[in-house]
Amino acid sequence: MVTYDGFGPEKIVEIYHPKSGMRGFVVLDNLSLGPAKGGVRMTPSVTVEEVSRLARAMTWKNAIAELPFGGGKAGIIADDKDMSAKEKEEFVRAFAEGMKIVSPHLYVSAPDMNMAEEEMRIYATVIGSKKACTGKPKDMGGIPHELGSTGFGLYHATKVACKHYGLDLKKATFAVEGFGNVGWFVAKYLTEAGAKLVAVSDSRGVIYSDKGLNFAKLAKVKQEKGTVTAYGEGKVLPSMEIKKVKADILVTAAIPDLINAGDVDEMKFKIIIEGSNIPMVQEVEELFHKKGVLVVPDFVANAGGVISSYVEYIGKKEKDMWKMVEEKITKNTKMVLDLAKKNKVSPRECAMNIAKERVLAKCDICRI
Repeated sequence: MVTYDGFGPEKIVEIYHPKSGMRGFVVLDNLSLGPAKGGVRMTPSVTVEEVSRLARAMTWKNAIAELPFGGGKAGIIADDKDMSAKEKEEFVRAFAEGMKIVSPHLYVSAPDMNMAEEEMRIYATVIGSKKACTGKPKDMGGIPHELGSTGFGLYHATKVACKHYGLDLKKATFAVEGFGNVGWFVAKYLTEAGAKLVAVSDSRGVIYSDKGLNFAKLAKVKQEKGTVTAYGEGKVLPSMEIKKVKADILVTAAIPDLINAGDVDEMKFKIIIEGSNIPMVQEVEELFHKKGVLVVPDFVANAGGVISSYVEYIGKKEKDMWKMVEEKITKNTKMVLDLAKKNKVSPRECAMNIAKERVLAKCDICRI
């Protein structure tokens, strides 16, 4: 069930295309800072409730990143693994046709799960505006997410967190939950900076070695074998055991609701960087805070993707994107951690207060 409060969601639009059977929806959570920004995901299980939670996370993420966007998210109910390329294109076209009532003036789309730059080409073409979405192909002025902007931002958030905690990154060990685009790049950047990668998970399991994993070998194994568990050295564990491995830092980079209250006592990390959206609820983060574990919230740490989207939206280039992601993630992570320490609150509470103040300052209809 969708939760409504003094911030929103302002609009929920559901779309059905009788001929193809396409069902989709978009949640425009809050439009105070600008048109709602957030990706569209295609999964057989996506729900309005799930999308609503993600749209709210985008409201806070855009506010913290000081971008002129509100929060939004969209979903298409479909399993692209059971569809031909032609059928998937038909679904995307049908969805885009229905989205003309809100896009691009109220909603700016982007790729999310099972949606990529070619789907964004279709979306922008059907809408009739390149401003309708980001993550487009290069020939349309796009800055594809495949460049790793989110992982690059997470790397800088981790650097700031280590300095704040008093942990030498070059002597630190880290684990990464998920080895898709986000996990791949954050692992790459952190190993290049001297940190030791000791565990990585994917849907098939965890590969763990306290001696360290070679990133280049791991990347090759994943590409050729389809799973990190084929690495050939170390221990293979069930996927959810990534939460219990021994490391200084955990970077979440895949599924939501990964960590629950029952995990807190068993997890021994010093720092948790939330690269995935909503890897745990706020109440669980508070438990970690009381335990002395530093948790950098998702909408602070993983904003690299939406910052990259903004650079594309205003027509700038890749070099501008790298610069802006580094500057904004570094500045905002430091600001949140320093203020949280000063005010003796969790980073999540501190970041939420800042984001809410920024939205309220521009909001004529919010009721808090």
